Amino acid sequence: MKDDNKLIKIENAIKEKYGEEAIQNPKKYWNDDKEKDYLKQIKEVYKSRKPKEKIEVEGVLVPKKLFTKESNRTCPVCEVYSFNSQDDLYMYKFKCCYKCYIQHVEGREEKWLKKITS
Repeated sequence: MKDDNKLIKIENAIKEKYGEEAIQNPKKYWNDDKEKDYLKQIKEVYKSRKPKEKIEVEGVLVPKKLFTKESNRTCPVCEVYSFNSQDDLYMYKFKCCYKCYIQHVEGREEKWLKKITS
């Protein structure tokens, strides 16, 4: 019985602060016409959406919009697509990913840069 009184007090406090509508069941304002209208709107939204084109990269489907014509994220040395942002620096400066930099370039930077620029 104490719980019922507490619930009533909480409901009355909400009613006082936010108004009668705040404590009403939402189903009270919903009817078949509103349901039909809502379903129609949902269908229109889904019809207007374009299907997302995806590209397969090493067995993973990646949205095509993530690929830009300006950036190539595939290492020309090992031919692996890079998701790692650390590789951006090495791709820009040495034209290879970080792993290839460690394996082929580190300690031979000048020679490597001459090789890729000629």
